[in-house]
Amino acid sequence: MAGRAAVPEVIWARPERTGRGPKPAFTRADIAAAAVRIADAEGLDGVTMRHVAAELGCGTMSLYNYVPRKEDLYELMIDAIGAEHEMFEPTGDWRADMLRNAEETRAIMHRHTWAPRLMAGVFGFSPNTLRYLEHCLACLEPLDVPAGTKTELVALLNGVVTTYTGNAIATAERARSMPWSAEEENAVRMAYLGGQIATGAYPRLAAAFMEQSGPVDLEAVFRRALERVLDAFDPELR
Repeated sequence: MAGRAAVPEVIWARPERTGRGPKPAFTRADIAAAAVRIADAEGLDGVTMRHVAAELGCGTMSLYNYVPRKEDLYELMIDAIGAEHEMFEPTGDWRADMLRNAEETRAIMHRHTWAPRLMAGVFGFSPNTLRYLEHCLACLEPLDVPAGTKTELVALLNGVVTTYTGNAIATAERARSMPWSAEEENAVRMAYLGGQIATGAYPRLAAAFMEQSGPVDLEAVFRRALERVLDAFDPELR
C-alpha cells in the first residue's frame, strides 16, 4: 500500500501512542482481539484489514494508523494467543515441565487452528513470546547444557508441536470438506496400499506394516516424538 515503510520495522519498537493528541480509540490489544475473533470464526483468510476495521467499527484507513502492515496484525495475533500460556512455577523436572509446555502449546493451536500457519521465527519476539521463552529457559535450569543449546531445544520442540498439530488440523479440515467420511476414505486408501504391499515390490514397507498392524495411536506417536527430542538433549542419555 502507499506509504508503506521502505525499511524493516518491528511493531513492538513503535510507541503505542506518542503522548500527544487525543487518546487513541483502540489499543493494540483491542485490534488483536478483533483479529483473533475473526480468525477463530472464519480462518486466517478471513482476516483482512477491512474486516478487522469493520469488527472494530472504524474505517480501514484509520486502522492503518495503528497497524501499518498486515504482517504487523499477524504479529499482534500471535502475541495475543501467547498470553494463554500458563507461566507455572518450574518443578525442577525439566523433562516433565517441557512436556507440559508442549502439550499446552498444542492445546492453544487447537483452540486457534489458524496459528500453525503463522508460527514463523519472524513472529518470535513479541512480549508474550519472549515471556514464554524465558519461562521455558527457567524450566530448563536443571539441564546442564549451554544456554544456546537450551534455546535450540525449545525451538525444536516447538517445531515438532507446530508440525504435528498443523498436520492434524489440516487433515481434519480436509475431512470436513469431503463428501464422504474419513473412515470411508481411509478404508479405500488402506485397501489400495494393501494391494501394493502384496505385490512384493516393497518388502521393507511390508515388514514395517506387519510390526504395526492395527490402528495407529496418534497420541502415542506425538508423545514419542516429544520424548525423542528431549532424549537428544539429555546428557544422561548420551
